[in-house]
Amino acid sequence: MKEILQHWDFIHYFQSAEYSQKFLKKCYEKIGSSQAEMKSYDNCYPFMYYLEQGELYYKQAMMSPLSLKPILLFYGYIHFIKAIVLTEDPAYPETTTVLAHGITSRKRKKQQYRFLQDEVKVQKNGLFTHFSDLVFHVKHIVGEKYKMEDLLVQIPELEEAFLVLFQKKTMFWFTQRHELTIDDSLLSHFHMSEDLFKQYLSEKMTGNLSWSSSNSLLAPSDEEVLPFRWHLNKRRLALPGIRNEATTIPEVLIHYAILYNLSMIARYETEWWVELLKNRTNEDYPIITTFINLTTEKSPFLLLKILKEKI
Repeated sequence: MKEILQHWDFIHYFQSAEYSQKFLKKCYEKIGSSQAEMKSYDNCYPFMYYLEQGELYYKQAMMSPLSLKPILLFYGYIHFIKAIVLTEDPAYPETTTVLAHGITSRKRKKQQYRFLQDEVKVQKNGLFTHFSDLVFHVKHIVGEKYKMEDLLVQIPELEEAFLVLFQKKTMFWFTQRHELTIDDSLLSHFHMSEDLFKQYLSEKMTGNLSWSSSNSLLAPSDEEVLPFRWHLNKRRLALPGIRNEATTIPEVLIHYAILYNLSMIARYETEWWVELLKNRTNEDYPIITTFINLTTEKSPFLLLKILKEKI
């Protein structure tokens, strides 16, 4: 929790036009902009305001009822994302195409709708696509559809929720010594031999894998390195136990997609949303509430970490 509070303090360092201008100039020079000085002056106030508004939305979400939280959290999220985009794209927003959300949700069925089975689709243009390309250089996700459950099982903090509610093991944890033990239970879960499993990891992870003398995998980092996920409070890596389309996308994008969908439901599917909150008829309710509690804490941490690494 202390580190989370420090991240909120970190925003306030940018509430100085002089410092923000110097920071943006450094960012633009790094990407080779020929107008680094001029653009840093043009963008320092929008950059400051995006961060300020993002914080306000998050702080308001923390004090608001659950029914409103997804809307406030999503708008806080995209304001932080716009600030990050402004460090990578001096001309943002250069065209109206980047102003769209960049992701859409399908038309909902009124009967027997389940949130976990709902999907979102990545669009060719929009903030989601522009941000993911600038920061993570992932163009392959355009046109991809992601099911909510497939996204949620990739978040390590939700492991217990899926284990209790659905008896699904979603994570294999690195130990306190930062090692992942390659034992029979892990190999059985993935239906692989030891050699095949090692080959699978080497193909999925960029960079070299390190192994201990006891044939355990050494943690490649103290932060998310795909396919490994990072738990905020445990401060440990985990290997997702469920492989799906979301395995290859960073957690920052996962939070965006889920928050977008929840915010659309809260805004436009009022009857279903209020009935879920009041009647709590199925597992959608505990999964959604657990995610909302988590993302309130973790998503600004992940986004501001991107900014922090630019200092």
